Amino acid sequence: MTGITYPVMERFLTVQGEGAHAGRTAWFIRLGGCDVGCAWCDVKESWDVAAHPRVAITDLVQEAADSGAPICVITGGEPLMHDCAPLTSALREAGLRVHLETSGAHSLTGTWDWITLSPKKFKKALPDIFPLADELKIVVVNLHDFQWAEEHAAELRLDAVRLLQPEWDRREKVLPRILHYMREHPEWRLSLQTHKYIGLP
Repeated sequence: MTGITYPVMERFLTVQGEGAHAGRTAWFIRLGGCDVGCAWCDVKESWDVAAHPRVAITDLVQEAADSGAPICVITGGEPLMHDCAPLTSALREAGLRVHLETSGAHSLTGTWDWITLSPKKFKKALPDIFPLADELKIVVVNLHDFQWAEEHAAELRLDAVRLLQPEWDRREKVLPRILHYMREHPEWRLSLQTHKYIGLP
C-alpha cells in the first residue's frame, strides 16, 4: 500500500447523522472529486478533484484507527470515482468497519461492510449496485421524488433499508409530505440530517 494516495477534502470524527446507522460515532473521510453535480449539494467545494491534497493511504488508515471510532465512512464528492479497493482493504485490516456513501454513478470498487446508495437525477446509478446496497436514501425535494423513489426501490434486495430524507434547505416544507407518504407506505423510514441539527460536521 506504500505510495498510494487519495485526494482528500477533509477527514474528521463525528456522529453519523443519516440513515440506519445514525447516532453512531464515525470517522469520516471525504474524498475529493464529483461529476454528478447536484444543484442542492452542500459540499460543492468537493467537486474539483485537483483542488484537494493527496494523502497517503497509510496516514488515512492511521488517523482512522487513532480516532477510536468503530466505523469509517468513505464519502465525497463521489468516492467511487477512485479505486477504493486498497483503502477499504487497509481500513478493514486495521479493524474498522467501512461504510460507503455513493450515488452509484460509477462502478463499485472496494470491500464494504455497509453501502448507502443515494442515486441522483443528474447522473444515473448503475444497475449493478442496487443488489449490493444495504440502504437506499432518497433526498426528497419535490412531490415527484416519491415516484422516483419507488422506481429505484423496486431494484433493491428485499431486506435493504428504504429511507426518505428531506433536502435540508426545504425541510420545513418537505418533511410533512414525507411523513404523510410514510403513513401510507410504511416500508419507508425517515432519515434526518441529525448532525446538522446538533451542530456537528
